[in-house]
This record gives sequence, C-alpha cells and structure tokens, in this order.
Amino acid sequence: MKPRAAAASPQGRETHDGRASANRDELEVAGAVRFYLQLQPKQLPSRFLYDTLGSALFDAICHLPWYRITRAERHLLRQHAAAIGRVFQGGRVVELGCGNGEKLATLLTHAGITGAHAHLIDLSGAALSRSVQTLAAVGEPAITVTTDCATYEEGLLALPNEDVRTLVAFLGSNIGNFDPPGAGAFLGLIRRALRPGDHLLLGADLVKSERDLLLAYDDPVGLTAAFNKNILLRLNTELDADFDLTRFAHRAVWNAEASRVEMHLVSLAAQEVQVRQAGLTVRLDPGEPIWTESSYKYERSGIRQLVEPAGFVEREQWIDDRAKFALTLFEAV
Repeated sequence: MKPRAAAASPQGRETHDGRASANRDELEVAGAVRFYLQLQPKQLPSRFLYDTLGSALFDAICHLPWYRITRAERHLLRQHAAAIGRVFQGGRVVELGCGNGEKLATLLTHAGITGAHAHLIDLSGAALSRSVQTLAAVGEPAITVTTDCATYEEGLLALPNEDVRTLVAFLGSNIGNFDPPGAGAFLGLIRRALRPGDHLLLGADLVKSERDLLLAYDDPVGLTAAFNKNILLRLNTELDADFDLTRFAHRAVWNAEASRVEMHLVSLAAQEVQVRQAGLTVRLDPGEPIWTESSYKYERSGIRQLVEPAGFVEREQWIDDRAKFALTLFEAV
C-alpha cells in the first residue's frame, strides 16, 4: 500500500470524458484482468484497488494505529517543509498519486513560500477532486492547481515543459509498489521529465519487525481485508464477474528474502468464476491465492542506491525513527 502507480504487475500498489474514452478504459481493464488472471500465480494489478470505494477504504486505513506511514510522513513534511520549499520557491510541485491532498497541503502550509502551482497526477478522479478541495482550503497565497487524470507515466510524459523550478513529490511509499527493475525504470522516467537542478521528494517505508509489518497490512479491524476484497467487487461491477467475496480470505505475508509485504486473496474452496466482459473463466483450487499487491521495504542506504543511478544525487534525508520511515530529497543532475 498504496499503489497508485500504473505498474505492470502486483510487484509494481479513472475517469475520462466521453463514451469513446470510457469504452477504451473498459477494454484496458478487461484486457489487463484477462492477462493477469491467467498467470501463475494468478495476479491482479494493484492499481485496480483504487476505485472510489477503494480510495475511501485506504483513507480510513491511514487512520489506523498500525499503519504509521501517513502520520510519519506528514510529521516529516511539517518538520522540514521550509527546507523542501526552498527548492521550488515560485515554481511548481508535481505530485504523483495525490490521495486526498492532505500531505501536499501540509507541505505547502508549512513551507513559507510565496505561492505555488500544484500539478496533480492520479488515476482516481475522486482523489483528484478531494485534493483540489483540500488545497483550496490552504489559504493565502492562493495555490493554482492543475489536475491530470492519468497514469503516472502518461502524466509525466504530458507534463508541460515550463522554465520553472520543479519538485516531483512521490510520497506514501508508492515507490514500494514497483519491483526493483520497475522502480529503476520509473525513476528514470521521472528524471527525463525534469531539468538539471530540479528535485524529487521521495517517501519510502523502511524495514521493521515482521509483527509491525503484518499488523499494518492485516489490521485487527479488518479494513485492509475489505480494501483488498474490494478489487473483486470492482470486477463484479465493471466486468460482470461473479466473484463471491465470502469465498476469499485476505492474507498478508512478509517475504524477507525479497524485502516486501505481499497481499493475496486466497480461495477458500474449489470454485469457478466468470468474468464475462473479459471473456474469461477463472478456476481456483482450495487455498490458491490471487496476488494483488506488493510493498517493498528499504534499508536507509538502499534508497540512495535505488534512486541515484536514475540521474539523481541525494541532498537531504530525514527519518522518523519510531515509524521507521524515510523522506529523501534528491536533485536531478
């Protein structure tokens, strides 16, 4: 969690105007579902977790005491906002995966800058709407906001080539939803969207005890289980599937060798599911999982080793030692 990246697979955690665009989206979802549910192990792209209900469930997860990423990151943003704000004073901040807008609002409120242009890129139209409302309430000086309902890749490629200082904010440990090769490729794409002297602000969750990691991804309240199962509800609604949610269990696993938490939906019985709009029949054995998300965790030095080969140099790193979360500022070179 939380994968708003348009990564190619769970190793990688929509709205458009017009009927033609809607049809295109439905075909893209159907094609992706057909492809990933025929893999072994069966998978679903983690970006499909974030429809309107999924986004609301994730917002609720962020308030749970066991999921510390959001609170830790917000604390670091408040504490170091002035230093971060100086790198794009009078320029623009591009946020990839804006959520409800509260983290960017926290940064801008505490940065003491004289104005900003916020360019928001997110697959979720609901998230973009919430972010615009949140940023509108920040106050003076007014923040100008541009929204782009697109994948991260599409949004970065379409980013206007403006002669202004730019900060790309990739927060919430979204980078952890890419496998290492995918993360490297995506960071290279971010670098190509920037000029030398621009900056990247990256939030990344650090390795911690297995107990703490599993509580964050399989909470006692059951919100994460509902969030995970909602992907099946979405397929039922959008692709005329007939998944019975009561026949699946949520499972989170810490894969220490790969340094990632994995989320799965485990079939509780032998069953056959129709996904009609994808032209697919899915057969599942008892105990067979569908892999829905991976969240990679990092050592402190590993963040620099991941990012710098893409064309960046580390300038500052701030750590929340209690939550074991890192906020790192990189400069494009």
